[in-house]
Order: sequence, then structure tokens, then C-alpha cells
Amino acid sequence: MDISAGIKASLAGRYASALFELASDNGAVTAVESDLEKLTAALDGSDDLAALTTNPQLTRGVQGSAMAGVAEALALSPLTTRFLGVLAANRRLAKLPAVIAAFKAIAAAQRGEVTATVTSAHPLSADQLAALKTRLTVREGRTVMLTAAVDPDLLGGLVVTIGSTRIDASIRTRLNSLAQSMKA
Repeated sequence: MDISAGIKASLAGRYASALFELASDNGAVTAVESDLEKLTAALDGSDDLAALTTNPQLTRGVQGSAMAGVAEALALSPLTTRFLGVLAANRRLAKLPAVIAAFKAIAAAQRGEVTATVTSAHPLSADQLAALKTRLTVREGRTVMLTAAVDPDLLGGLVVTIGSTRIDASIRTRLNSLAQSMKA
């Protein structure tokens, strides 16, 4: 499995790699991904849960018990539940969002997918997103998973970010380039 050195080197990446290996060995990668999506939604939707994971005044036991309750309430798989217990025991619950992001990156890389973010001045239609996804998939030679964002400051055009590559075809950038060339 080809995992970038950057992911492996980070603390969150090491935990995510370990979870991925366990999930892969147990044939539960899809189940764990689903569990992590539920956890992300729960963390985003509950300030109390987010505070629980980052509060250094709570003991390991309290955090572990609370996370076990959250896992039960969200009907998480036993592997994910045990993993949350390990994070709590090692005082690493604050790294949970980073671990989730790293796990998603590892799973996507394993499937041969690449994530791209497209930012436009106005929301793109489903047809436009589908056409862009098709072109990026051909360009990259891998399946591209698109995330759309809107930034009115672009004025028009698109900015596409795939990993560390940025394709900036926005009107704002073109106007800035024109202004710079006129100054010279």
C-alpha cells in the first residue's frame, strides 16, 4: 500500500495507518469509514462532544467512558469503538479530526482515488460538476472525488486544488496579473 510519507510521519497519520491496517485485515474498511463519517457529523454538531475530546481536565477513564457511550449511541462498529478507547487511553482524542482526515486520505489512496476541491464564484450545477469530474479524472488517471466551494471574491472562473497542485483560472488572478504587468 502506497501511503505518503507525510501522512505516516504525523501522529494522526500513525494512528490512522494503524486503524486502516486493522480495518483492512478485518475487511471492515467501509464500515470504519462510515463510522468516522458519523463521528465527524457528531463532532461538528455537538460543541459538548468536541469539548469532551479536547478538555485536558477530564481523566482518561471519563473520556473513555464518554466515548464508549457515544460509540453506542452512534452504533459504531466494535473496531471503531475499541479504537476510540485507545485514543482516550493515550490522551489523543484531541487529534480525532486529524486522524479521521488521515484515514480518509489513506482509504482514498488505496482505492486509487484523489480528492479535489473546486472553488467557484457561484455555485456550480450538477452537470458542470460532473463534466469537471470527468475531465479531472482523465487528467489525473485516477478517480477524482470533488468537493465544491463558493468564494464570491473570485469574480468568475475556477480554482481547482488536487493535492498540492493548484489550477487557478479565476478572473481575480487574471486581473491581478494584468495589474502587475501594467506596473512594470
